[in-house]
Amino acid sequence: MTEGNPSHKGSALLLYAAAVCFFFTTEWRTVGIQQAQQKAAAEPAAKNSEKADQPEKAAHPAQIELLETKVRFESNGDSRKEVHALVKIHSELGVRQFAQLNFDFNRSFESVEIPMVHIIHSSGGTADILPSAVTDHPNPAVVNAPAYQDVRVKSVRILGLQPGDTLEYRVVRAVSHHPLAPDFWLEHFFDRTGVVSHEIFELDLPSTRQVQVHVNPKTPAQSKEESGEGEAAREVYRWEQNANPAAAKNGASTNDAAHTEPDVALSTVGWESLSIRLDERLTFVENPLKPTGTYEQSPPSVLRNVSPEITDKALELTKGAQTNRAKLEALYDFVSQKIVTVDLPLGATGFAPRTERDVLTSGYATQEDKFVLFAALAGATKLHARSVLTGYCDKSGTARPSVFSHLLISASDGKTDYWLDPSLRVAPFGMVSPPAHKCIFVLNRLFFVTNSTGQEWQPFQRKMPFAAMQKVEVNASLADDGKLGAKVHYSMRGDNELVLRLAFHHAPKERWKEVAQLLSLTDGFRGQVTSVNASDPYATKEPFSVEYALDQAKFVDWSKKPVRIPALLPQFGLPDPPAKAASGSATAPIELGMPLEVETKMTLHLPPGISASVPAGTSVERDYATYSSQYSVNGSTLTATRTVKFVLREVPAARAADYNAFLRAVQSDEAQDFTLEQNDSPAPKTNPAAPNMTAPPKTVSPKP
Repeated sequence: MTEGNPSHKGSALLLYAAAVCFFFTTEWRTVGIQQAQQKAAAEPAAKNSEKADQPEKAAHPAQIELLETKVRFESNGDSRKEVHALVKIHSELGVRQFAQLNFDFNRSFESVEIPMVHIIHSSGGTADILPSAVTDHPNPAVVNAPAYQDVRVKSVRILGLQPGDTLEYRVVRAVSHHPLAPDFWLEHFFDRTGVVSHEIFELDLPSTRQVQVHVNPKTPAQSKEESGEGEAAREVYRWEQNANPAAAKNGASTNDAAHTEPDVALSTVGWESLSIRLDERLTFVENPLKPTGTYEQSPPSVLRNVSPEITDKALELTKGAQTNRAKLEALYDFVSQKIVTVDLPLGATGFAPRTERDVLTSGYATQEDKFVLFAALAGATKLHARSVLTGYCDKSGTARPSVFSHLLISASDGKTDYWLDPSLRVAPFGMVSPPAHKCIFVLNRLFFVTNSTGQEWQPFQRKMPFAAMQKVEVNASLADDGKLGAKVHYSMRGDNELVLRLAFHHAPKERWKEVAQLLSLTDGFRGQVTSVNASDPYATKEPFSVEYALDQAKFVDWSKKPVRIPALLPQFGLPDPPAKAASGSATAPIELGMPLEVETKMTLHLPPGISASVPAGTSVERDYATYSSQYSVNGSTLTATRTVKFVLREVPAARAADYNAFLRAVQSDEAQDFTLEQNDSPAPKTNPAAPNMTAPPKTVSPKP
């Protein structure tokens, strides 16, 4: 957990991802046809099957022999999507993958029907799944949130499926009166894994609408037909794709496997118009001339008026706050920690937010609704907040809200802007998760449409209201039988702090030991965690701390002469050197991330009769980062300290050779071992160069 940059903290992000996946087995996916962020209905199973272990006789546990998708949009924004699939089941894993089909939808503007589910048995018999096998329930994330009961999952259980059988089903999704109608959008990816043998995609559009249609040049439509006249005029595109034989055989695509942009993308709206429309959906002004509780949408730059209830709550929360920042912190802490986050993906409600009073009264909210409440509370104290979307960074792409994954809040105290994410609940004020991209999509813009200059896309650089740091202390003892016992203590501010807060917040306390075990493994400790303590994830004003104890039997084998052991410290996760272009020179800067100082220290107590030798320390200094280490032995106690400090956010590409030298020096030092030997003398053997003292650091001269 000592990595210096969000872009290269593999173990930290792995810890959080694994912890979340471990403790939450239900995953929500928005699949609205109007938003069109879903692929074909069969895709979740297809994606899972490509990751599964491959049986000997088939490339995939299940093969989708036919995937036929037909989508039709109307000029008013309504749409209909029909999916027809034929799936050949090859193994028990394939049976489990297709034992239940789940389709997420929002019944306030969507409907999902499953008119046919049919099994053709390998023995020759057939079976139809009865309507009683179809269920319709609220999404698990909204079970305790009555206001979001429209977000649902329709499921069908497939009983009697066996390897060798063929499953056939049809699913029809219809959208009517979407909150963002008459605009509509869609994205579609053709399978490149070999899971789908034959794929048909048909797109039916009204000619009366100006629709931007972008098609991947590698997957052009096989046909385009025009029909009708006037209001009835239509355009129909059709694609047919067959699986790459090599991909189907080997279970992986041999062509364009890393393709991330959709093969077909369309939209009736541009980025600027989308920014304005979404901002209008998330910005409300109470109209005092209408009955209480009625709201109307407002232009992006109109100062919101809030209800007396919101004003009273804002004054209550900020009572005693002497500065605007203190007011923002008080409002943020309330919305973040006291309003429960309903973990739905961005746009699951169609960007149709609830009123701030409803959110305040209910005590729970989605990420969009948390912004609505926070902005209203801030407005009541004459402070300003705006919303931005993250997860996508290509203003030349087709405009569609489905590409964004998260909403952040930008709040200002009049002097400084702060990035906030109250949906995380345990994020300290001013801290957000490391972004995947370097730009944001701004919604609440402080100018009118008539003088807009395309400011919806803006660069994004995080700032923290405190210095990022990490301290790791290991206090260990080695027994006569070679068993290692250790206590590991972490204290941190910064990105890894947020990772650990989230992991321990999401995990029930009785399972904290399992989170700590995963943490120990990511940092290279192979022992068994026996106990764990962590600070309160909600205590965000202080650094987050974790301490666990672990035991590792047979850590050393005394029969070996001599015994060599590494320093019991996590290794620093420095980023890899940049890839070289054809000319041999690096083309991209090396991302170091947020400035960060990491200190690690080990104290190891040896059993009687053991002498030790320590390696020489190292010191490396650059303007972008520094590294130093010291190793010592004093009687039966070994000590190791390593410190790295990241000063700059990146290293220019022209200095790649210098960075490589820095990286090699750090890695060489981390690879050094202590040497242990049994002897007859009770006095331990020390490093002859510096008996009972710290070994002097070895200096590596900076490269020009």
